[in-house]
Amino acid sequence: MSSKKKIAIFICDRYSSCAGGKCFKALQNREGAFQIYKGKEVEVVGYTSCGGCPGGNIEYAPQEMIKNGAEVIHLATGLVVGYPPCPRINYFKNFIENTYNTKVVIGTHPIPEKYFKKHNILKTWDTPAKRKQIELILNEEELRKSYN
Repeated sequence: MSSKKKIAIFICDRYSSCAGGKCFKALQNREGAFQIYKGKEVEVVGYTSCGGCPGGNIEYAPQEMIKNGAEVIHLATGLVVGYPPCPRINYFKNFIENTYNTKVVIGTHPIPEKYFKKHNILKTWDTPAKRKQIELILNEEELRKSYN
């Protein structure tokens, strides 16, 4: 592998006790949003929650992550698939990119199938903008099922 990338991950505070199992599995397998790192070595240099609504940790934590070498910050899949999905995710992305001049990727692991089915019923991702938001984590059914 070459072209080592240093990344950081923000999770939803509702899942603040999450050990990151799905995210780290996806990173190891280069699945979901982590498919963009195929053929590259990746180091996680930060992992924290948003700090709870309205996302107070988004203001300061990226700076610490960047000091640790983060080149890309991921907003975890939990922010997209929670009930309800985070209403501030696009704001978080824009704020971090514009304040810290750092790339932000929405998503980490593939959307679990059970969440995919429920959000389809709820019509969560029925707009082109919402579909674009989940394009890296909307994988084939078999892979989604493996993340249930």
